[in-house]
Amino acid sequence: MIKKKIIKYWLLIFFFNWYIFILLYIFIHETITDYLKDIMKKKILVAGGAGFIGFHLCKKLIRNNIVFCVDNLSTGNINNVKELQNNNNFYFIKKNIQKKFNITCDEIYNLACPASPNKYQKNPIDTIKTNVFGSINLLDIAKKNKAKIFQASTSEIYGDPLVHPQNEKYRGNVNITGVRACYDEGKRIAESLFFDYNRSANIKIKVARIFNTYGPYMNTDDGRVVSNFIVSALQNKPLLINGDGSQTRSFCYVDDTIKGIIKLMNSGKNILGPINIGSTNEKTILFLAKKIIQMTNSKSKIFFNDFKADDPIKRKPDVKLANKILKWKEKTSLEDGIKKTIEYFKKI
Repeated sequence: MIKKKIIKYWLLIFFFNWYIFILLYIFIHETITDYLKDIMKKKILVAGGAGFIGFHLCKKLIRNNIVFCVDNLSTGNINNVKELQNNNNFYFIKKNIQKKFNITCDEIYNLACPASPNKYQKNPIDTIKTNVFGSINLLDIAKKNKAKIFQASTSEIYGDPLVHPQNEKYRGNVNITGVRACYDEGKRIAESLFFDYNRSANIKIKVARIFNTYGPYMNTDDGRVVSNFIVSALQNKPLLINGDGSQTRSFCYVDDTIKGIIKLMNSGKNILGPINIGSTNEKTILFLAKKIIQMTNSKSKIFFNDFKADDPIKRKPDVKLANKILKWKEKTSLEDGIKKTIEYFKKI
């Protein structure tokens, strides 16, 4: 009888210890697995991450990476930040990139600069400082961390183009003393800085020239034509066109733009850019106004203002390079993209 009790006692101890061992194994295994996953995640800095394109980029990147969104919220939207803050991979740092700062990262995306003419012309000196001092500071961080860095350049590099469509070899037609020069020339010197850092310090750079992009999460007071027209149409207010509406633009839906940006960042080390990212579906501004009125069932009327100084007459990218090197092309039709954008603005 005593012997049986002893055997039973030792069996209980054995199974209890085995149970504890299994629990510890599961806990340690999950902890180590989570730790390995975390250390394998790239640490990515997104400057201007609270802005329209920056928000969409952060939202995409936080799926598999740790993202540090740096923005001074001068034109970025705090609501965009709040939408992402529940994700453990997302960190927001309120900071002006014109001032030096330090951070440890593997990759940097520079989207920090107002992109709407209304916004960047409001404080032109600050716009230039962001493009120059901001770029230098981010490039210095890339140099310190041996990080790869992406520059969101712009179709405004080409100014009011004399070549159509615009390819990457075209050097542009920019009024260097005009009201748009703070942005146009600021972006041009930013490109120069990126390539000089590449040549002098072997910094791994990627430069994209982004053409007109639209979609959900544009600010209602953004000042760009798609959001202006949609907001006015939904309120049955007049749609105001600068000039006669014959000027053209090529509008790319934001999801397609983001895919192009990420493809360029992940491309081979010898692919530096610049590479055009944008739609080749060229439309007049008058066509866009009529289309939005029709799609919103709006009672809005179209009115015409004076033509704005240095506003480009034509704008359409040559994207053969992106097609060939990045295997990228836009997928979203203008009608589908506008429909999604209208639905977003209806909810806010």
